[in-house]
Amino acid sequence: METVTMSTPDIAEVDQFRCRVDQIFQKIDKLEKKVNEVEQFYLNANKKKKSSSKGNSIREEQDKGRHVPSIKKQQQDASQRESTAAKRMQELMRQFGTILRQISQHKWAWPFMQPVDVKGLGLHDYYKVIEKPMDLGTIKNQMEAKDGNGYKNVRAICADVRLVFDNAMKYNEEGSDVHLMAKTLLEKFEEKWQLLLPKVTEEEKRREEEEAEAQLNIQLVREASHAKRVQAISNELYEVDTHLEQLRETVVQKCRKMSTKDKRNLGTAIARLSTEDLNKALEIIAQSNPGLQAMAEEVEIDIDAQSESTLWRLNFFVKDVFEGCDKSTAGNNKKKRKKGICDAIAQTVKKKSKKPSS
Repeated sequence: METVTMSTPDIAEVDQFRCRVDQIFQKIDKLEKKVNEVEQFYLNANKKKKSSSKGNSIREEQDKGRHVPSIKKQQQDASQRESTAAKRMQELMRQFGTILRQISQHKWAWPFMQPVDVKGLGLHDYYKVIEKPMDLGTIKNQMEAKDGNGYKNVRAICADVRLVFDNAMKYNEEGSDVHLMAKTLLEKFEEKWQLLLPKVTEEEKRREEEEAEAQLNIQLVREASHAKRVQAISNELYEVDTHLEQLRETVVQKCRKMSTKDKRNLGTAIARLSTEDLNKALEIIAQSNPGLQAMAEEVEIDIDAQSESTLWRLNFFVKDVFEGCDKSTAGNNKKKRKKGICDAIAQTVKKKSKKPSS
């Protein structure tokens, strides 16, 4: 009868290998998370590009070789852009204020200068008919507000001026004095508004273009950042691959010499591989046989002519392939590969340390 014992150094060596495998898989988990984040970023970026306007392809051509400002520079530009735009809007609001003042000075403007005295006039159904009361005095006060609650753009003021006269015409019957006064003032307002409208439209278009430019710069900065991140991930993947290769070679060096039976079983297993996996197996052989044409239509593999290192690497690869077919999730595949590496290490150390006993 034969028993197998492991010395303390052997156990320590196995534990060391297990620790290295654990570290590699932890790093792989972190890299998978990073890769998923980068992939999600580019998926979202592509969706935005597809949903953008027809002129997007032209813009993309213009953006090639474009200088990408830094985040700090973009923040400075955004602050300056907002400040300049605010000054332009103030000028438009000043010009609108002139229009409002001209309307307010009309002889028929007095009924619309203050909020409607609903209670004093006994207009019990006013709030049932009018959803949002408005008057020229309230508009003027809001235009002059300094607490940040005032109007942000000219179109909002225009909408409220129209609301003043629309409310009056809605509540007062057609043919009444108030209805006629409101209609007349609204027509005068619209005439003056049409003169200012081209400037308002021009400003809105300019703001839209500036915002699009700012968003594009932000996107370009993000893409540049993710490009650097992709490069860093690529370097980390190369480092992990190097560690795995070193670990694999260490395991192979510690493996026993493959028997004739093992080689025959390996040859049978290789013959069962899919075309894709067979090409991968040929790539493993080609690493130690540079003259081998791995992608040729017909390749004859001489198992006996392969080095022990190549044979064991093929053995591990084939084992991974067929064990992977029995698992339904990537998580289980990963655990199985890890266990296979650790078990192979432990088994090798056991065989090296066999001692006969009676």
